[in-house]
Amino acid sequence: MSTTDQASTAPGATTDREIVISRRIDAPRELVFEAFTEARHLAHWWGPEGFTTTTEAFEFRVGGEWVFAMRGPDGTDYSEWIVWTAIDRPERITFRHGAFRDDPDAFESAITFDQDGDATVLEMRTVFPTREQRDEAVHTYHAVEAGGQTLAHLAGYVADVLSQEVGER
Repeated sequence: MSTTDQASTAPGATTDREIVISRRIDAPRELVFEAFTEARHLAHWWGPEGFTTTTEAFEFRVGGEWVFAMRGPDGTDYSEWIVWTAIDRPERITFRHGAFRDDPDAFESAITFDQDGDATVLEMRTVFPTREQRDEAVHTYHAVEAGGQTLAHLAGYVADVLSQEVGER
């Protein structure tokens, strides 16, 4: 399981528009990267508490898209769209994320996967087009808490995958 969970809105060049969330996950980097980049895994952990994710299309390559819907605890569906902009397996992924293709409010994210012994330190850095959009994400949509919950789900999911692998041996 996880031993470290950190989230912040960091100060600096673009930092007035950033959210940075990190978590130490007790699993090998290759497994954490795979869980983040294969559609068969994402439905098991993506999203904050009470949300489910249904993938409509998924192509993990630079220029490929992930089109999905997140259903909230109240039954509301939220359309989501991601285009992968860079992939450095298994160290880093960048993408543009919005509600739909060409969404003017889409934001940029970079995910890094750093090996830390037998664990992985995952950092998710999101940069919004404006400070106001970042502030709205933080205050209205609770993006820091939701991001932390999402990474907690990832940590729990990969722990389950690891325990299943041990049980199959």
